[in-house]
Amino acid sequence: MAKITLDNLAHSYLPKPESEDDFALKELNHDWQDGEAYALLGSSGCGKSTLLNIISGLLRPSHGRVLFDGQDVTDAPTAERNIAQVFQFPVVYDTMTVRANLAFPLKNRGMPADEIARRVQKVGAMIGMEAELDRKARGLTADAKQKISLGRGMVREDVNALLFDEPLTVIDPHMKWELRTQLKKLHHDFGHTMIYVTHDQTEALTFADKVVVMYDGRVVQIGTPQELFERPAHTFVGYFIGSPGMNVFDADIEGNAARINNVRVPLPAVYPFGSGHMQIGVRPEFVRLAEGGEGVPARVLRIEDVGRHKIVRLDAAGQEVNATLPEGAPVPAGADRIVFDPAGINVYENAWRIAPEGRREAA
Repeated sequence: MAKITLDNLAHSYLPKPESEDDFALKELNHDWQDGEAYALLGSSGCGKSTLLNIISGLLRPSHGRVLFDGQDVTDAPTAERNIAQVFQFPVVYDTMTVRANLAFPLKNRGMPADEIARRVQKVGAMIGMEAELDRKARGLTADAKQKISLGRGMVREDVNALLFDEPLTVIDPHMKWELRTQLKKLHHDFGHTMIYVTHDQTEALTFADKVVVMYDGRVVQIGTPQELFERPAHTFVGYFIGSPGMNVFDADIEGNAARINNVRVPLPAVYPFGSGHMQIGVRPEFVRLAEGGEGVPARVLRIEDVGRHKIVRLDAAGQEVNATLPEGAPVPAGADRIVFDPAGINVYENAWRIAPEGRREAA
């Protein structure tokens, strides 16, 4: 296990990058604490796999350094970093049995046969393949082969870090839940530093201690699932986390109120006038439907009953807005306004969340 430090790290696939836009990974400084489980979350092409491959040694960064427990490993090959990496698509030895595939990393390190047998049996049970341990990998399904890849990553107990690059893409939904549970148990039992790349917010939020949200090659927020949900540091985080995501409105900020479509909306505190593009973000849970009186004019488009709550889709001056109502709560028949709970409002300047005193909050 190791503390992983990213020091002024940045990467461009161009030989001579001339601007920030030429970098697939914008400058990043961060410590990945020893023994914590992280999820790298973002849409396709945001830089997640680039960052993971730099940490693993498959890619050398254009700028900056990677350190394991304070030791510079930027130029060290993957084999010297003592990490295990599981890729999106399964990599197995078809001519070997499942047992031999799982044992391969341990045999390479000269581990005693009885210890190899113990660990292989344990991991075989974790991935639900005890009955197939003596089958050849050839002919197994794609999800079975990916379970072997996961098992080969988990079979070593002495690694500095376990890196997972969207490892559950080919796994069926039920098995995904079971394997995520097993990965969390593995982390709890052995305390490995784990970094898990995914574009699926459910995978990220249920797996990780800390979620690292990436957007356009930049880390925009690192936090617990609760922090990401309650205080999105960037409008993308609010949009990407939650289903439906956060509603974002262009607004003029006037002290303790915002003005949207010329309607005054109370804010939870006093905010100074911003010189940039000002917006407010309100999660659907904090949007209330009203009939007449104060509020932003809106028209109900449709209602979706998803069991535990209703999602109300509305139109407010051409902008789609989402509101969620608790199970059993009626939708007012004449609803033509939306009102926001001030406690659930975040204020943004140029897409970044600002505190009431006007400081831009760090990612």
